[in-house]
Amino acid sequence: MKKHPYILIISGAALWGLIGIFVKGLQEAGFTSMEIVVTRAISASLILFIYIALTDRALLKIKLSDIRYFIATGILSMAFFNWCYFTAIKEVSISIAVILLYTAPAFVIIISRFTFGERITKRKITALFLTVSGCILIAGPVSGAEISISVRGFIIGLGSGLGYALYPVFAKPAGKKYSPVTITVYTFFFTALSLLPLSGISNIIRHINTPSIILYSAGLGLFPTALAYILYTRGLKHVEAGNAAIVSTIEPVVAILTGFIIFGERMSLLQTGGAMLILLSLIITSLLPTKKAASGYKHYSKFRNE
Repeated sequence: MKKHPYILIISGAALWGLIGIFVKGLQEAGFTSMEIVVTRAISASLILFIYIALTDRALLKIKLSDIRYFIATGILSMAFFNWCYFTAIKEVSISIAVILLYTAPAFVIIISRFTFGERITKRKITALFLTVSGCILIAGPVSGAEISISVRGFIIGLGSGLGYALYPVFAKPAGKKYSPVTITVYTFFFTALSLLPLSGISNIIRHINTPSIILYSAGLGLFPTALAYILYTRGLKHVEAGNAAIVSTIEPVVAILTGFIIFGERMSLLQTGGAMLILLSLIITSLLPTKKAASGYKHYSKFRNE
């Protein structure tokens, strides 16, 4: 199997890992978590709409019946996952919320088995185990107080993992008809549209009052959002959704390295070990593919033609 799609997915996920650079600047300016999410969606949408308008307006053309794809990626995935994630942080803790968020690959593997006919192989299970273990270590040690979590918090946390997992599940069939640019711009348009009532455009405009904040907002929309999702979605067209979800967990590795290199944050021995486990799962998934990796796609193509 060609490695090029995996390189695209890894590059996109690595850009996700840079999000802390921009989020930190916006937090210091007084943005709330939900305001940052909405700013990210609006910024990405505007950047891509302008880009498409100047280059190829045909990319904006979609069938009315296909709006369901973008409502799914934008609202059922992005908006739902973000709401669940930030609610889970309040209900439990950041560490637990991160761990529950990265149950996403497990959801993708299970859903893709029934949706796309992707095989659940021993190699995939091994990579999944390494990924989840690595994310737990990167999230950091959990104190006794954090272990006692509510059922509501746990379910909402799992909801963030499910919402995160739904993007490749919905984006993959959309990729059969539309460009990754088209998918990304409409995804974040619907994300912004659905989350705007939770933050309020007036609050966001009030914070955007200096050139540096404008640059942080534009950077957030461009690098860890527009470019990241275009690369990820392009690679997803040629890779099993389950494998893509596992490989994309390179994101927290890049995030802790960014914190260490740019912000001088300490990286513990456990976090280093977690990063190594994730990198090992990446090698198992992308560098050692099985010969039967394409079998799920034959099933999927047959299913679509029936």
